[in-house]
Amino acid sequence: MQMKPLLPPVVVNGVTIDPGRIAAEAQNHPAPKGKPGHAWRAAARALAVRELLLQEARSRGIAAEPAELAPGQWETEDEAAIRALLDLAIRPAPADEAALAAHYAAHPEQFRAPSLYEAAHILFAAAPEDTSARTEARARAEAVLAELRAEPRRFAELAARYSACSSKTAGGMLGQLTSGDTVPEFDAVLATMEEGALALAETRYGLHVIRLDARARGEVLPFESVLPQLRQAHDKAAWLRASRDYLDGLVAGAEISGISFDQQGRA
Repeated sequence: MQMKPLLPPVVVNGVTIDPGRIAAEAQNHPAPKGKPGHAWRAAARALAVRELLLQEARSRGIAAEPAELAPGQWETEDEAAIRALLDLAIRPAPADEAALAAHYAAHPEQFRAPSLYEAAHILFAAAPEDTSARTEARARAEAVLAELRAEPRRFAELAARYSACSSKTAGGMLGQLTSGDTVPEFDAVLATMEEGALALAETRYGLHVIRLDARARGEVLPFESVLPQLRQAHDKAAWLRASRDYLDGLVAGAEISGISFDQQGRA
């Protein structure tokens, strides 16, 4: 008796996708542990869409010269044809400057210049995966924080004694920082502190006792200076919406078996 294949063949408008290609493509699609079928289905959908795009490019008689993606790295002929098809078929909605101005006015905090900080810290180093070291570092940091709240002038002395950072030789001083100069966990604590305050922060490096000496809050940037950024974000989102709509239409008009798409034609 002939056994049925475990997975059905994937056929796109009469063209069968090579199962070996699907298996190879599945390596590029993460799946929950113990559920390899998720990766196979994602790969099958991706290759089905690719086949649809190639069929459409051929039906339109589209041919394109492969472009150089990086020094010595070129598109394949199929990739060039798909690129040319998408350039021809996808027409994103243009940016409406009035709508961009309304978004800017409604969300001014998104358009502040980076804040400037002057801060010092004492680092108690501990690797993230070392639970016992983390516990010990937290206990030592909390003890030093309590000492500093009682005697703030001892910061440089305690930094020199305990800190695992090279800044210990400068009293723990980190100099002038802008948002993004330190790891996000450290930045997040700095952003909540008042000048002269002490705080505890946990980062990938360990536990930090932080002192914020000064802060200059970034000003909201003028609309004209952020307009190019707003246009770029709009154009990217508009292209994604238009490309999804175009692919939905291709899928809806195709005969595809062996793999399913949702009602809008998306994988």
